[in-house]
Amino acid sequence: MLSASRPSGACIKCLLVTFAVASALYVSGPALFWKFQKGFVVAQALSSSATSSNCPPCVCDCPPPLSLDAIAPGLSNLSITDCGKNDSEIGQEMQKQFVELLTEELKLQQVVAEEKARHMNSTLIDAKKSASQYQKEAQKCIAATEICEAARERAEAALRKETKITDLWEQRARQLGWAS
Repeated sequence: MLSASRPSGACIKCLLVTFAVASALYVSGPALFWKFQKGFVVAQALSSSATSSNCPPCVCDCPPPLSLDAIAPGLSNLSITDCGKNDSEIGQEMQKQFVELLTEELKLQQVVAEEKARHMNSTLIDAKKSASQYQKEAQKCIAATEICEAARERAEAALRKETKITDLWEQRARQLGWAS
């Protein structure tokens, strides 16, 4: 009896699918409609232009675009340098502010230049320290190489001397009847 009052699972699934399809069509339907309609209009225009190569001339009776002078006369003649020319107090104040701004800009540029110079000097000092350290290491390597070269030359000289002594003993042994 309970199963008769409740909708079945298949019926609920069917309702959900129907609701999802209807929602999707409701949301994307107008866009698709306009897209298809625009496509059909373009296709009709292409087919009509293919059949008749001459189309009637277009009649355009548009007014010319408005210029800045037509919208606000005198606005294009305004400039910042004209501001306060008639009032001597404002002109002097503007000149003072201009001088102060230039002075401040020059001070800022000087601070930036000093900071760059300080950074460059510290970088140069670090580079000199590194170069000095590398030079010391190179001198150590050169000294060690010279020592090794001298030891190798002494070893070669000792080997030649030993080879001569060995050859001499071998020659004496052969003279005494030793066979190798």
